[in-house]
Amino acid sequence: MTPTEAVGIALDDTRLLADVCGVNDYNLRVLERLLGVPVFVRGNEILIETPDERLRCLFSAILGQLLESIEEDMPASPELVTAIHASLTPEGSSPSSSSPDRSCADLFKESAIQVPGAFAKVYPRTANQALYLRGMASHDISMAIGPAGTGKTYLAVAWALREVLSKSRRRLVLTRPVVEAGESLGFLPGDLGQKISPYLRPLYDAMESLVPVDVVRRLEESHTIEIAPLAYMRGRSLNNCVVILDEAQNTTKEQMKMFLTRLGEGSVAVVTGDVTQIDLPRKSESGLVHALNVLSSIEEIFVCRMDGRDVVRNPLVRKIIDAYESEL
Repeated sequence: MTPTEAVGIALDDTRLLADVCGVNDYNLRVLERLLGVPVFVRGNEILIETPDERLRCLFSAILGQLLESIEEDMPASPELVTAIHASLTPEGSSPSSSSPDRSCADLFKESAIQVPGAFAKVYPRTANQALYLRGMASHDISMAIGPAGTGKTYLAVAWALREVLSKSRRRLVLTRPVVEAGESLGFLPGDLGQKISPYLRPLYDAMESLVPVDVVRRLEESHTIEIAPLAYMRGRSLNNCVVILDEAQNTTKEQMKMFLTRLGEGSVAVVTGDVTQIDLPRKSESGLVHALNVLSSIEEIFVCRMDGRDVVRNPLVRKIIDAYESEL
């Protein structure tokens, strides 16, 4: 064998081969970018051409875990390819991720969510997302910090829907601070409910992407789901609930303290936010930034910090985030 001879694996199942390659071979293009060498298909074989033995071993390990994931009915998405690569490379792995003898597929499978009546099972797409789901399941208060597109709100809503639809919790309460960013509420048409509806729309979008719209409406009518601005939380005590505070970077210190002290018996809270997108007049007054500092010594509070590697939207979004972060 010459040093540059192509090596790879053969797949006799054409459907399995198509799953691994992805739509228009997009998974292979992602793998090429991650490894920095050509990856191609010849007949029923997926091949890599490099004299670097380390890259050959990494290539084989990634395909092995990808095949294992497909066998577990996990979608072979570009994000999964990226996550498996990250779990196998020291520079991409999370310090608190799975141990070396456990595969990325194992971690993802254990963290997956089956929402009763949902369109499909919800799988984490990165190692940090898997840790986020596990953190919500094991802590009364969880915080997810990261840029747009990392699945902070989506995964929190999915986990919370499973809790209420499986009767593990009595109610799901979703809330956001209403902050005027460039527009004044007073100039928007309609009554108060119509004025604040655009601020709460992302929470509806997350739920409606998981379960049919009529399920969401039925849960609202029975008051199993409540969506309201953060100001409506004052003076309440929430028992046996899942409470999600979204866009928490736009809370004040007083609002954050008020929210965290609403938790009653049997309740859990999930706080999500992006500290790079603070719309408050004085960014130093963010309740989320303050809470991360003053509550850091409390071990019972779980904090998941995500970054550009966890973005699961259009790959262009990840590049945009990286570009803005490099400017700071």
